Parts: sequence; C-alpha cells; structure tokens
Amino acid sequence: MKAWKKRGLVFCPDQNFGWMQTHAAVPIAERIEGDLYRIYFSTRDAANRSRTGYVVIDIQKPQAILELSENPVLDIGALGTFDDSGAMATWLAEWNGQRYLYYIGWNLGVTVPFRNSIGLAMGSPTRDFEKIYEGPIVDRTVREPHFCASCCVIPGADVWRMWYLSCTGWEVRDGRPSHHYHIKYAESDDGVDWRRTGQVAIDFEDSQEYAISRPSVLYEGGLWRMWYSHRGAAYRIGYAESENGIDWSRRDALAGISVSETGWDSEMIEYPHVFQHDGQTFMLYNGNGYGATGVGLAVLESQ
Repeated sequence: MKAWKKRGLVFCPDQNFGWMQTHAAVPIAERIEGDLYRIYFSTRDAANRSRTGYVVIDIQKPQAILELSENPVLDIGALGTFDDSGAMATWLAEWNGQRYLYYIGWNLGVTVPFRNSIGLAMGSPTRDFEKIYEGPIVDRTVREPHFCASCCVIPGADVWRMWYLSCTGWEVRDGRPSHHYHIKYAESDDGVDWRRTGQVAIDFEDSQEYAISRPSVLYEGGLWRMWYSHRGAAYRIGYAESENGIDWSRRDALAGISVSETGWDSEMIEYPHVFQHDGQTFMLYNGNGYGATGVGLAVLESQ
C-alpha cells in the first residue's frame, strides 16, 4: 500500500452559527462539478447536539472555503424520536438519480450516555434532503440489543451492501459506562430494508481494542478495500481487504496514514472517507477530539 500525503486542515467551525459552534466530524465528499466538492460534516451546538452542515471547496485548493452552509442539511428530530439529540450524516450514496443520505440518530441515555441508530434522508440533484421516516431504518434488534451507528453503503443492481457499526455491549470502566463496537455487514434490495445476519466484517484485534467505526469502502480491480477507525488507547485509521466484501482480512500496517508529530491531528486520527477523483484517491478525515479540530484532506501518493 502506498502512503497518504496530507494536504492539511480544510475547515474547523468557530462558533459560526448557533447550530454550528464546534466540531466538523465524520466528513463526506460529494462532487458538484469539475474540481468542486461539497464536504458534509457533523457539527455541534452549545448543548452538544449534532446537526449536519457543509462547506464547498476546490479539491485542488482545499483551504479556500467557497461556501459555508448557513442552515443545517439535517436537523434534529422531534422530541422523543430516535434523532432528537443529533442528526449526524455518515454516508451519501447515489442511485438512479436519487441521493441517499444515511445518518446517525442520537438519543441521550440514563444508564448509558447515549443510544444510536441509522436513519435515511433522500434528495435529487435539484432537491434538498428530506428525512423519509421519523423512525430509523437500522436499529437495535433481538440479536443486536444495544445500538447501530456509522455506515458505508454501496448500491448495486444485484444487491445493496452496507457495512455498519454494531455495539456488542457496555461495561463499567473507571466508574463510567464504556461501549464496545465493531463493524458488521448487511444487504438490501432497495437501500431501505436491510437483511442482517450478524455477519462480522471487522472484529476486534485484541482485548485492548474496543471501538471500530466509520467504514469507508472502495471496490476496484476485483478487490474490496476498506478504511476505518479503530481504538484502544486512541483512534487510528486501519485498512482491510476482501474478495467478496463479506470476509475481510485486516492489514492495518498498510493503512498508509497516522497521526502527525504536532498539530491538529497529532493525538488521534479517525473517521476516514475515501473517494476517487480524476484518477487520484483522496481521504477526508478527522484528528484530535473526534472532529473538534476539524476536517483534513490527504491524497494517495502515485509513486
């Protein structure tokens, strides 16, 4: 695997709006035209509630912000719904002229800090995103009793594929509830109703690892390739390969990117979004503080 060359910090909120006070987490790239991209991210208000906004950049000049959303693309849901404390976009898929924006809904908890599930908003190239249901499309079940969150969705004429975060349980650590989650696999015929068998895609490496999240998958040359976050002491970006998209081999040493010696991504690096543009492969990612220090961009070196 070749190494990633970091292109620097792209954007970090600084109390821009009441709904956009801090954080630019879980970035997603959407090509507008030419070198122009809309970068979606999850931001937080003063009450720590997540909403989804965006910036527009030229991918060749990523530090120049051409547009900043004044209003959320996704807002929090009604009181008591699955996303009443946060609506965090996690993946954008396109199929037959429709855009499918999958997002993480947040509920606050009592015995544990939070519970997540996955919702769906849809829009055409000329229409804003609208939530298609008030409830989630992927939630806890009799076989997955805790929560589900960040996902990657690849549409297909034969089958839609999803890789998603699945919580395996909570434990009390240092007097506080601590979650454990890894990445599972699901299939669908339409991107809405999902068949889940409990198939694990990326499992824990050892007993010290307890969080694996935000898968980003590419298919090229007959090989499925995934980048993701994994955490023991602190988040790092991992890498895996698969011949069928279901059975994966972890090859974290080939991820090609890690923390910097100093600066905004020197303590942790996480939430990769990998995409291709004009023959190059790019990665959006977060650094310190789970997105508190903003979104960065890297490009896979050609040599």
